[in-house]
Amino acid sequence: MRRVTLFVNGSPRNGKVVAVYGTLSDLLSVASNKLGIKATSVYNGKGGLIDDIALIRDDDVLFVCEGEPFIDPQTDGRPHEELTGSHTDWLTLNVGGRYFTTTRSTLVNKEPDSMLAHMFKDKDAWGNKQDHRGAFLIDRSPEYFEPILNYLRHGQLIVNDGINLLGVLEEARFFGIDSLIEHLEIAIKNSQPAEDHSPISRKEFVRFLLATPTKSELRCQGLNFSGADLSRLDLRYINFKMANLSRCNLAHANLCCANLERADLSGSVLDSANLQGVKMLCSNAEGASLKGCNFEDPSGLKANLEGANLKGVDMEGSQMTGINLRVATLKNAKLKNCNLRGATLAGTDLENCDLSGCDLQEANLRGSNVKGAIFEEMLTPLHMSQSVR
Repeated sequence: MRRVTLFVNGSPRNGKVVAVYGTLSDLLSVASNKLGIKATSVYNGKGGLIDDIALIRDDDVLFVCEGEPFIDPQTDGRPHEELTGSHTDWLTLNVGGRYFTTTRSTLVNKEPDSMLAHMFKDKDAWGNKQDHRGAFLIDRSPEYFEPILNYLRHGQLIVNDGINLLGVLEEARFFGIDSLIEHLEIAIKNSQPAEDHSPISRKEFVRFLLATPTKSELRCQGLNFSGADLSRLDLRYINFKMANLSRCNLAHANLCCANLERADLSGSVLDSANLQGVKMLCSNAEGASLKGCNFEDPSGLKANLEGANLKGVDMEGSQMTGINLRVATLKNAKLKNCNLRGATLAGTDLENCDLSGCDLQEANLRGSNVKGAIFEEMLTPLHMSQSVR
């Protein structure tokens, strides 16, 4: 009975001693079972193909392959074992079922403190597991590993389209490729779309209005409309809370029951706008023009401008019956010929305010600052009870 030693093609390790009997097909079947491969051909140590079992002698060393060409297990006449410890020999990695061939120096030299460097710096330092082809098994994603291997090869981060940079970043962190982590973080930051803070134009906003049912509330809270032309639009019941409407043209716009709480209306033009039942609590309308506006709602719903900043506004000729201007700031404002019947002006700053020709019947001026205010040509006399606590 003859005995031979079988190795996987190209590898002088993990050999199996088997008995030779029967036909060449019987030997290939035994080799498949022993080596865990699908054996199709057998070579001798010099690369000669054995096609007859009679050519096999006792104690022969044979190399079994799965159809690929013969791979010499030795290089330059030196045993393979002498080379596996060097930094220039070739390695095959099986990463998640995909094979990568590289040199040991690629894995070690670029990042000597990385996990990959520690895994392959010394022979069997980590006891790396190998598959039947001798490839080192690494249970990671091949899709994200490829950019890391290429970076170790040439020092450049190149990621193909469709590869998630976050996945590559996690692999770089796992393998400890510190220099690549910084590159990836910068690339991820640059790939993010820039925040668009540009103001919404009239055309864009009209498109929103047309797409919104008339019975649905349009939420524009915190949006930027700075400098937009929104004149003559129907903006009823829209939520503009904390929106930027500075320098907007809102002339003749219908803002009935709109929410403008804490909105920025500085420098805007709202001449002849319909502001029935509007909510402008703590809004900033400094320097705005509100000439001829209508704040008076026949149904009794009162406009609320409590705490608003109305410094220097021009509200000449506006209808403001029952309006709430409590603790608002109207310093240097123009309120000539305004209808302020029953208005709440308690605690309001009216310093240097022009109230000539106004109707202040039953208005509450208690605690208000009327220093330098002009009360000429009043339609109704102003009683002391209105201004004294």
